[in-house]
Amino acid sequence: MKLNTTKAKSTRQKRVSELIREVAAQMITRETNGTSLVTVTNVDISPDLKQCTVYVTVFPEDASDSALNFLKRKRKELKAEVRKKSNMRNVPFFDFDIDQGEKNRQKIEEIYLRDQEK
Repeated sequence: MKLNTTKAKSTRQKRVSELIREVAAQMITRETNGTSLVTVTNVDISPDLKQCTVYVTVFPEDASDSALNFLKRKRKELKAEVRKKSNMRNVPFFDFDIDQGEKNRQKIEEIYLRDQEK
């Protein structure tokens, strides 16, 4: 779910997005069990800062569903971390999703490299 597709992000949205990206990446690194690699690729936040989608990539791909379930269970912890590391009065609701753009880029690169070998 894209939250802010029609307008450019405001300076505040950019600052909050970057903070959330950093905090989410640190929390994921600390909390994951190491069976898959989860990387935060993008953060999209609504103009009113009430909703936020954290986009991730997961390797191996077949672990995507379990990684998303894990991340959704960790929403409260992420909210607490963001509250602790910022001065935001209202911390947004967090959702997690697979970054399809990155996934598509990887497939295109794989096809390109396969064609180069021929």
